[in-house]
Amino acid sequence: MEQVQINQDDTQLSSTKTIFSLQGKLALITGGGSGIGFDIARCMVQVGATVVITGRREQPLIEATESLGERAYYMVNDVTARELLDGLVNQIESTYGPIDILVNNAGVNMKKPALEVTDEDFDRIVYTNLNSVFSLTRACAQRMMARSCGSIIMISSMAAYYGIDRVVAYAASKSAVEGMVKVLASEFSGNGVRVNAIAPGFIETAMSKTAMGGDPDRFARAMRRTPMGKFGQPEDIGWAAVFLASDAAKYITGVSLPVDGGNSIGF
Repeated sequence: MEQVQINQDDTQLSSTKTIFSLQGKLALITGGGSGIGFDIARCMVQVGATVVITGRREQPLIEATESLGERAYYMVNDVTARELLDGLVNQIESTYGPIDILVNNAGVNMKKPALEVTDEDFDRIVYTNLNSVFSLTRACAQRMMARSCGSIIMISSMAAYYGIDRVVAYAASKSAVEGMVKVLASEFSGNGVRVNAIAPGFIETAMSKTAMGGDPDRFARAMRRTPMGKFGQPEDIGWAAVFLASDAAKYITGVSLPVDGGNSIGF
């Protein structure tokens, strides 16, 4: 009988690929129709996940799911309609199965000097980026805790790490998200539900190009304190999300992972 030689390196490589796999997992990604949210969805689909992306406008969601392929679905949803979020989670779970991964990506920003920020401006940013994130997280976590498994990923920001001018409401909301990650990880992790954050640096998206294009001084300052000297790509955030959602990160909870080319430690 012919003996089959098993290559140990191939076996180890296969095992390594498996630990990063999201095969059989269902991920809910808010704001998944474009930008960073879309690339998070794309990366997760590539490693086997089924994704449900949400957003306020249907056409971008249709185009995104067509691009992502047969394991991608969408639901039109505005995360600020907090009274509808529990129903959204119920609908997703009854249609597609239990949510294993939640990525709270949807959010809004506003660049304005602090003294010009109205109470309405401040409330709108915080309501979207913090209150709504908590409401959706609670709805998903209630079900994840009952199943004793799940991964929740928040999208934070460099604005939570150091003082960036003209984004006071955004910075306040993201700083609060960082605090929420620690508390929720403390409460949930003993029951198998991990909670982490990703803090993107300066990532090349349509929004960032528009913002930086009209503010060359801001662009120059951002690059001076980024040791790698370049913008990141949306997929850099996507692969970080894959890692945090996978079994490769099974002993990681309560952290905020900078994906920033060194910006957070740059001089």
